[in-house]
Parts: sequence; structure tokens; C-alpha cells
Amino acid sequence: MKHVLTLLAFVATLQALAQSDDKMDFESYDPVSTLIVPGHQVTRAKFPFIDVHNHQWGNAMSPSNLKTLAADMDKLNMQVMVNLSGGSGNGLKKMAGDVKANYPNRFIIFANISFDNVGAPGWTEKAVRQLETDVQNGANGLKIFKDLGLNVKDVNGKRVTVDDARLDPIWDKAGELKIPVIIHTADPKPFWDAEDEHNERWLEIKTHPGRKRSATDPAPWETLIEEQHRLFMKHPNTTFIAAHFGWYANNLNKLDSLLTRMPNVVVEFGAVIVELGRQPKTAKKFFEKYQDRILFGKDSWAPEEYTTYFRVLETEDEYFPYHKKYHAFWRMYGMGLQDSILKKVYYKNALRIIPNIDRAGFPD
Repeated sequence: MKHVLTLLAFVATLQALAQSDDKMDFESYDPVSTLIVPGHQVTRAKFPFIDVHNHQWGNAMSPSNLKTLAADMDKLNMQVMVNLSGGSGNGLKKMAGDVKANYPNRFIIFANISFDNVGAPGWTEKAVRQLETDVQNGANGLKIFKDLGLNVKDVNGKRVTVDDARLDPIWDKAGELKIPVIIHTADPKPFWDAEDEHNERWLEIKTHPGRKRSATDPAPWETLIEEQHRLFMKHPNTTFIAAHFGWYANNLNKLDSLLTRMPNVVVEFGAVIVELGRQPKTAKKFFEKYQDRILFGKDSWAPEEYTTYFRVLETEDEYFPYHKKYHAFWRMYGMGLQDSILKKVYYKNALRIIPNIDRAGFPD
């Protein structure tokens, strides 16, 4: 009897511990590494840079907010921010006017396309005219969000593919206007894979279940990516920026072959620096080979997170954490890019590809 009581007490103690405030989940677990190696906290880029993938919605770029935004950019050495969320029509015109009147040299605006009623009579012609008007009103590029391919449906309720022929005149017009098109298609492939112990993005899917996809939601990952590549090849006179390294930052040999086949395509590494930082030797070779076709992009405006990007690009630091544990539980390493490549990635490539950026703030 005494042994039974002791066992029951032990079980009760375990249950109490399991229910106590001391219970810790994986987000709370953040051990301090005992590894002692040289490290650098790079809070300011070595050279002024252009962030080609940022989002400032609506009132965020009003005159009252631009001063604060520019001051925060100065701390990072960000000379120019490209706002990909310019919208279209009167909203874009007002945003461009506010920028021109207050900080004309610090912000570039990209237009967006409304895909409502694709397939309706005159829809394509109207979209092309709107793009022309938006460029006249201050847009210097076109941003296509991932809803094209994932969620956009035509007037008959059918999924509009990324390479839908009804959109071809839009891409041709962008080429004619000599503005780049930055396009986000699909998401990381593991979002389409089984949600099990073998999926290295399991933590992200678990904490953000809305990101999980499947072969029927809305189509296989390979199908979406192939649609994007067909789009690129159908329009060789239009410059496309494949957002997020085209989701091949984890397979640079594949991306190498794609860039070889598609000379009108460049890439930016918004939200995928975490892939480059875990393969510094391979990534450095890729940057050396494609130094003229890589742009700096981050994707979200969180000033404290830029240090991860600077550290991967500029230093040879070892074994440092990424800033979002659910996104990547692994450690990062710096590529230590040489200055001539850093300058191209930070600003020279963007100056060549995106029109109307003031060059005065950049060294030769």
C-alpha cells in the first residue's frame, strides 16, 4: 500500500508540473550557444542600399508618416525604398504626389493590377490602359502578388493561371514602358508537402496553418512554378524580377539553370536570406556568378530584422540565429561578399533595372 501511495504521489507531481506555468513550448526554448567564435552585429549596411521588396500600405506613406519612415531608413543606410503596394488609379497618384512633394529621392512606387472580372469584355484593354496611366502618374514598376495563380478566378469561376494568355498584353506593355515586373508565385514547396516529421517547415505550418497547401489547393506547386517560367519565356522583352529567388534559394543549381535559360529574369532574396545563410559557400559562388542579376529585397518592414541580411552578406560570422524561429530553426553563416559584389547587390543592379531612381545618393 505504501508503494502505491508513493507512486500516486509521483504521478500527481508530474501532472502538476505539466500543468504549471513552467511548461515551455518550442517558441520559448532559446538556449544560449556555448560556442565562442568571432561575431559582428551589423546594424547598418556597409553601402547605401535600395530595398526593392518592401510594403507600405495606404496611410503608411502619408506626409505625416514619411518623415519617420525616412529617419528609420537612414539608420539602416537604406537610401531608397521600393514600395510594391502602390495600388492603382487615384490612390497611386496621391501616394506618388505625397512622395514627390516630401521625399522625392527616397521612395519608388510600383503599381498593382486588379484582377477582378478577368475575361469580361474589354477587361484586358482596360488593364493595359490603367497601367499606362499609373506609370504616367509616377509608378516605376509593376508588382504581381501571389493571388495570381492561387486565388484569382475569371468571370466563369475558373482559376486564372500565371501564364494566362489574356494577361499577355499587360506584360508586353510593361516591356514597352521599360518598367520591371516583380512577381511572387506560389510559396515555399514544403507548404505543399506532407505535414509530418520530415517536413522542415513543420513549425511554420503548425503556427501558421493558413499557409498549408495541397495539390488541389489550388494546384500542385510544380504546376504553379512552371506557369511562371512559361510566362517569363513568352515575354523575352520584359524584365521580370522573380521574388524570393523564385523559391529556389534552397536549390541554387536549379536556379542557375533557369537564369541561364531566361536572360530577362533577375532575382531578389526577400524572406529567403535564411536559405542562403545556411549554405554560405554555395551561395557565395552563386552570387559571384550572378552578381549582375541579384537585387536586395527583404519583403516586410521590420527595421530590427535587417541586421540578419547585412550579416549574411557582409561578414564571415559563424552559427548565428535567424530572427524568426518558426520560420527557420537552423543557424546562419556569413558569405563575406567582396565590396564590388556588395555594391551591385545593394544598389547598382537596381539602378540599372528600375527607372527614375536618383543616383545622387550612391557612390560610383
